[in-house]
Amino acid sequence: MPKVRVSAFALSLDGYGAGLCQDAQNPLGLRGPELMGWFFPTRVWRSMQGMEGGETGIDNDIAEQAMAGIGAWILGRNMFGPVRGPWPDDAWKGWWGDEPPYHTPVFVLTHHPRDTLTMKGGTEFHFVTGGIHAALERARAVAGERDIRIGGGVSTVRQCMQAGLIDELHLAVRPLLLGAGESLWNGLDARALGYECTRQLAGERATHMFLERASSGAGGA
Repeated sequence: MPKVRVSAFALSLDGYGAGLCQDAQNPLGLRGPELMGWFFPTRVWRSMQGMEGGETGIDNDIAEQAMAGIGAWILGRNMFGPVRGPWPDDAWKGWWGDEPPYHTPVFVLTHHPRDTLTMKGGTEFHFVTGGIHAALERARAVAGERDIRIGGGVSTVRQCMQAGLIDELHLAVRPLLLGAGESLWNGLDARALGYECTRQLAGERATHMFLERASSGAGGA
């Protein structure tokens, strides 16, 4: 059965999934790129950037699994870009250039309408103003038997967890302390929400923790 999942979500030891002061120059916030230090050396990442080489160890295997079997994505607006408020125009098309890495429909949560954006490689950005449940309904309609991936950011993952929509979370926990930023766990009782850690695996630059919501069937509540 298809799942609603969070995969390859980088987290610091003190529970931050992004740094402070996110803007066009710092899309992951200050020190945020350090969270992705497990991913950048992998062959998967280099291939996505059109480069050769890269490491092929455990971190790379996990990254490959994170990208496999996805029929649709859901992103918070901050993951799509730094523009705030009503869209001034359609000039901003994401962080990823002409061919984003998604290659599926992507549903972007926003309070402000915008027309669908079609990019190279099969990525279509649909802007959803009706909230996470509306986005999930649309994602399920196109994903078929493939999984739906919640791509972040932190606020979106928290909302989906609190609403009981996520079946599985893969957290790539980095051995660093950010000290401040966007906290995944602050005020969130994952155990009370039904989540348990079912597997862990030590990679080259991150420890990969897998949480599942035992009280749910595949596909969310």
